[in-house]
This record gives sequence, C-alpha cells and structure tokens, in this order.
Amino acid sequence: MRLALFQPAIPQNVGACIRLSACFGVELHVIEPTGFRFDDRAMKRAALDYGPLGHMTRHADWDAFQRDRGPGRLVLFTTKGAEPLTTFRFQRDDVLLFGSEPTGAPDPVHEAADARVLIPLKPGARSLNLAVSAGIACWEWARQAG
Repeated sequence: MRLALFQPAIPQNVGACIRLSACFGVELHVIEPTGFRFDDRAMKRAALDYGPLGHMTRHADWDAFQRDRGPGRLVLFTTKGAEPLTTFRFQRDDVLLFGSEPTGAPDPVHEAADARVLIPLKPGARSLNLAVSAGIACWEWARQAG
C-alpha cells in the first residue's frame, strides 16, 4: 500500500503523514506543488525525528506522479459521491490518494481514480482533517490486510 498527497497545503499534515507512513511501514508520495516551502529540514522537523525520510517520494506534479507511481489501483478519498469506507475492499498494491486540504482533488484526479472512497461522517459534518483521514484509511487497509 502507498499513501499519496495531492498538492498538500498544510505542512503539519504532511509531517503527520510522514509519521503515519513510518509507523505503518508504507511509502508516502507527495505530489507538488505544495502550499508551503518544502525543504528537508522543515519536513524532518515536522516529522518529529521519525527516522530518515527514505520512505517519502516527491513528485514535481500530477503527470510525474502518474508516470512514476507504478502498478496498483488509485483509490481517491473524497467527500463527493463515493463508496463508503465501510464497504470498500482494499488490495495490497492500492495507492491511497488524498486531495489538497482547501480544495480537494480537481476533476482530472477524480477521473483518473480507479475507486473513490468516502469516510462516513455524522450528517451535517463537512470533512475530517487530511492527516486524520489518512490515518483512518491506513488503519482500515491494515485491518483488512491482516
């Protein structure tokens, strides 16, 4: 399983996802541009010394990510008309993709997705934090994988 962030805007969320990927032992892919200055020193600080960042790959843009991501389904987590996480079945080589915090994923990303998954929320709730959503997704993937 791989975790991918599409043009993240909040460095603390990327830091939390760095820690998340280190703790779950999964690759993290960051699709640029980001909404903040992205340098190794800042990311190491945001990751709170969770080891080397060898499990993280940066992609210059969406096209570079698509070209280099390798095999596996692209599973987009979205609030827009998707299958609930409670019924979705993951596969071992899935790429779990999360859109930008302020805007989500644009139409071309939605169109490229092999599956679109929704984390069910209480009626009237808008959305969860990016890192929280990624944590829920990683946990469910790990639970299903055994």
